[in-house]
Amino acid sequence: MDPHTSAQDVMRCDLCETAVVQMHCDTCFVNLCKACVGEHFSADFSKPHTIVDFKARKSTLIYPKCRSHDVETCEMYCNQCDIPVCNTCIASDQHLGHNFLKTLEVLSKRREKIMMEHTELNETIYPAYQDIACDVEKSLGLLHKEYEKLSVAITKQEEIWQREIKELVTKLKSKIDEMKNKQLETLQKYFDGIKQKISNIQDEINLIDDALISTNISEIFSILSPVDKYRKFPKKIMFAVPEFSPNKIQEGELYNFKPGILEEHEYKLLTKSESPEAGSSPPVKHLLDEPEAVTTIKIDVDCWFFPQLYNVACLSAEEIWTSGSDKTMKLYSINQGSLLKSITTKSGNRPENIAVTKSGDLVYTDYDGRTVNILKNEQIEEVIRLQNWRPSGVFSNDRGDFLVTMYTDNKQSKVVRYSGSTEKQTIQFDETGKFLFSIGSLDNFISENRNLDICVSDWGARAVMVFNQAGNLRFRYTGHTPAPKNKPFCPRGITTDSQSHILTADIANDCVHIIDQDGEFLRYIDCGLSFPWGLCTDTNDYLYVAQQFKKEVKKIKYQK
Repeated sequence: MDPHTSAQDVMRCDLCETAVVQMHCDTCFVNLCKACVGEHFSADFSKPHTIVDFKARKSTLIYPKCRSHDVETCEMYCNQCDIPVCNTCIASDQHLGHNFLKTLEVLSKRREKIMMEHTELNETIYPAYQDIACDVEKSLGLLHKEYEKLSVAITKQEEIWQREIKELVTKLKSKIDEMKNKQLETLQKYFDGIKQKISNIQDEINLIDDALISTNISEIFSILSPVDKYRKFPKKIMFAVPEFSPNKIQEGELYNFKPGILEEHEYKLLTKSESPEAGSSPPVKHLLDEPEAVTTIKIDVDCWFFPQLYNVACLSAEEIWTSGSDKTMKLYSINQGSLLKSITTKSGNRPENIAVTKSGDLVYTDYDGRTVNILKNEQIEEVIRLQNWRPSGVFSNDRGDFLVTMYTDNKQSKVVRYSGSTEKQTIQFDETGKFLFSIGSLDNFISENRNLDICVSDWGARAVMVFNQAGNLRFRYTGHTPAPKNKPFCPRGITTDSQSHILTADIANDCVHIIDQDGEFLRYIDCGLSFPWGLCTDTNDYLYVAQQFKKEVKKIKYQK
């Protein structure tokens, strides 16, 4: 098979291009087979070549080159000048009397500072800007809708104005017709009277004419002069048609108009619905006024680069499983604080999240390997393998179901319920088809309450989202004010207890929030916590908190 023209399923040596990669030069960043290591050395003797196993590539620290002596590396650091220096620099007069530290010591402090800033950017600032972007996006949609409503209202008002104007014109025309008819009637009567007098005068003229030509003297003497009767003329009737002068319409006379403005506003929480209780109610316990730390267990994390502790899961009231930034899961005795067992993941990847089943088996998610696995009788079995999704948070309930939060590479997220490897339920969209979970949030934790509610901490949305058994959203909890450090709510690990309380770690405020089954805030737990990440409770309702950078688990009593 020609390696240049055929598909390859393994990486090949960069020199011979045929053998499978086994080694790596951390100096030149070249992949090598064992046979080509010597050839690579002989090709360039001007620099030291650091050859490591391919799996350990990019593990060799590269010291900075000296600014003054470019052939030397800086393994020391000058505190006064705040720069890396080489041995020649140290011996020079330029740094005479200065205090020096090993570059690795300074590197450790710098890494810690950078990680703190990275955490703040990742956990606080970035989610805050996501929230702002989400709010603005919603406002844009709402703005369009509101202006559409306004346009519709104006169009309807136009119809009303047209109808009112039509009615006004009809009334005005009717009034004019009424005035016209009265004037016509009066003028007609006057006209009829004139015509009658004209007829009477004509009759008088005819009588006089007949008398004047008559030989009968008596007819002449019988005529009375009518001139005085008609000499006084009737008064002339003048008419005046009503004048029509339309008034100019002023805007303020038709409507009131208040200009729109942009202003900040708060979004209301979703209305909570009732959730059915599951099973018999446990004995009522009351929260302590002051929660207290019972013990602290130091956890060993085998990671050369900035070790961190992430997860804790209760096996019993005496033993806990933990996992961090290395590839192992460790079982510790709570009372003794001693390591009892250490298990390496099947793939060699770090476990993303862990949980314990009712039967005491350990479940973990492999984000990079796209699998959910279970540890039974010291053997790791693959339970679920995903194709286009990556698993993150995991929870195992008393009925044997697995609840898994997962993500695609384009950062879509959802919650899936499994019975074994069979998918039973998916929670991803609301009733309108919109995403329920934030886009880009890759560390959602999950748990289930006694009332069978599904509880998800979505740090990207800065909210705890609680769904009923059917997968319908009951409520969102977005934190409580004032917070211990007055920082925005940043939820991480989540767990529940026998009272159906929901507890979630707030890594920004170094505390744990306790809310009831309906999302009402009850109180904070701090107990000197620092970067709380993973949470779990045991059968006695003690809380265990994994502290990220301290690499400690605190056992806390918070109920009477």
